[in-house]
Amino acid sequence: MKKYRCTVCGYIYDPETGDLDSGVQPGTAFEDIPEDWVCPLCGAEKSLFEEM
Repeated sequence: MKKYRCTVCGYIYDPETGDLDSGVQPGTAFEDIPEDWVCPLCGAEKSLFEEM
């Protein structure tokens, strides 16, 4: 699965680890994250992430 980087702060979403603090389980592809999810570091919208 592909990783995605926040274009605002540089946070990298890795599907292997997910984002447990936001309820996103490990193994969740970026495309399957809810649209209202935001970057856990800076709060940027999902649309501001780019594929690595």
